[in-house]
Amino acid sequence: MIRYRRPKQDDPVINELILKELVPYSHLPPHELKTVIKELPKRFARGVTLVVSPYYEANPVAFIHFMVHGELLYIDMMAVAPAHRRNRHGKTLIAQAENFAGSRGCTRAKVMVDRDNTRAQQFYRNLGYQTVRYVQLSQCFELEKKLLIRV
Repeated sequence: MIRYRRPKQDDPVINELILKELVPYSHLPPHELKTVIKELPKRFARGVTLVVSPYYEANPVAFIHFMVHGELLYIDMMAVAPAHRRNRHGKTLIAQAENFAGSRGCTRAKVMVDRDNTRAQQFYRNLGYQTVRYVQLSQCFELEKKLLIRV
């Protein structure tokens, strides 16, 4: 089931997913990474976070955090626990974010993927995202997709 994030219950699990599934691909220096991790609660407050959990009261096994800026859906972070991969959780979360954004007039979606996270790059390409550019400073690929406006 997909539900909105409940900070007290979900944040420890989400933080663990970030540390295990996203941080290893980051090219940020350790001192910057510590700051980013410390600022996660503020970051979550600036967007929407959805989680996948086996049932309503269960801890999450996957999450997506995204923001809507005018006509742009920005997918900030997404991770799926290794034991729950290949269950379509990632695709379902992306579809929810795209539908949410499309219903609010967004016409395109964007995500930044770390250079060495080839699995994530392929995941997004399979969903119709195309590489727009490589950002040397963050060592990330910027991928975009056109969205259908939903009414």
